[in-house]
Amino acid sequence: MSVKVENLEHNLAKLTMEVSAEDFDKAVEGVYQRQKKNINIPGFRKGKVPRVMIEKMYGKTIFFEDAANDVIQQVYPTEAEASGLRILSRPDQITPEQLEPGKPFIFSAVVAVYPESVEVGEYKGVEVPINVVVVSDEEVDEELKKQQQKNAREITVDERPAQMGDTVNIDYAGTIDGVAFDGGTAEGQDLKLGSNQFIPGFEVQLVGVGTGEEKDLSVIFPENYGAKELAGKAAVFHCKVNSIKTTELPELDDEFAQDVSEFDTLEEYKASILSDLKDKKAEQAKREKRQAAVDKVAKAAVIDIPELLVRDQAESTAEAFANQIQQQGLDFGQYLQYMNMPYDQFVANYREQAEKELRTSFVLEKVAELEGIEVDDERVQKEIEDTAKSYGMEPEQYRSYMADGYEEEVRHQLKLGMAADVILEAAVETEAATQEAEDAEKAAAKAVEDAIKQEAEAGKTEEAAPEAE
Repeated sequence: MSVKVENLEHNLAKLTMEVSAEDFDKAVEGVYQRQKKNINIPGFRKGKVPRVMIEKMYGKTIFFEDAANDVIQQVYPTEAEASGLRILSRPDQITPEQLEPGKPFIFSAVVAVYPESVEVGEYKGVEVPINVVVVSDEEVDEELKKQQQKNAREITVDERPAQMGDTVNIDYAGTIDGVAFDGGTAEGQDLKLGSNQFIPGFEVQLVGVGTGEEKDLSVIFPENYGAKELAGKAAVFHCKVNSIKTTELPELDDEFAQDVSEFDTLEEYKASILSDLKDKKAEQAKREKRQAAVDKVAKAAVIDIPELLVRDQAESTAEAFANQIQQQGLDFGQYLQYMNMPYDQFVANYREQAEKELRTSFVLEKVAELEGIEVDDERVQKEIEDTAKSYGMEPEQYRSYMADGYEEEVRHQLKLGMAADVILEAAVETEAATQEAEDAEKAAAKAVEDAIKQEAEAGKTEEAAPEAE
């Protein structure tokens, strides 16, 4: 076997691979052995037809296409690695160059390779927007309320009727024109009033009804109701309230602070919340500053990124999203139908993100090279151990799940992160950059607003258009 490399424009390469006639014939024999059980020829038992007889009746190339596919899958990974190229994409434009009886099988593929030139310009002293960390009293109070809600308890109330916000336990039986319908009856159903869990008008009519009381609720099913046989129809639900529960919040006082924290007073607890919020905002501000600095360097860089690579990255991101959808038990095809979007458009939506991610990666790798950044094995192993800990696993257990090449990918990502830190540490916050960011944000908002207006105008035009006779 052999591979020939031809460098193309825009950081693409054409790999031409040759498989000996003998090795290709072995692949043909493999296809024959796999498929012969499905071939019927009069005079021979099923699965016993000689290969020569099949080729005589259907042609010598009857098994060639499947054999070629088998060979490509077996040969390409090894020969691509042997080419010495840093290949970044899946093979594209796979073309049989020679596929004839008794001759070597020759095929070619086009791949995207690492850019020959990555010009990053000045990456130290990049101007970024000023980010001042401020925590308001309202934010502290909001966090305090969250803790209050977490420690709330439900209590049963008998002395008053139901109010909005209460949880009522009810029995109900629904009828339309006096006739019960499927799904209209239930017992012991909990319903939080104001949650809009039931059809419009149902919950509000339970306000004022006491424990043990009964009431008929008159409602109309929405026109777009899921069960078409009920959509738009008037119904009556006979309801009985079995119990009423309300949420009781603890008092925000020193006793509360002692129950939920290590502090003795509410003021000390609030001061701790303030400090934690400041730390979180400071960390977020640091991430935003880092991203802004890296984005600015990447945007100014000169890189010829192959379109093939951008498309490949977009497809990989789209496939990952599709897998997430399916893991949640949803059908991806139905999801696309619901979104009214063909798959090609779905992938195209990730193109801009893919191009940005690739550009950023190339720039950070170049900065790492210029800075002489290297990541030792100890740092890689610590990262793996920290990741294992975050999943609640022992390092060795986690390593057993790691794919081939995972450690090198960890090393690579750590290197890029260290390069980003170099850019961050040298970045400078300025008023000019702040104004530039505000202008960009306004421009983006206006672009979205204009797009919405254009879509609305297009809808009006479509509605006004006369129907074809």
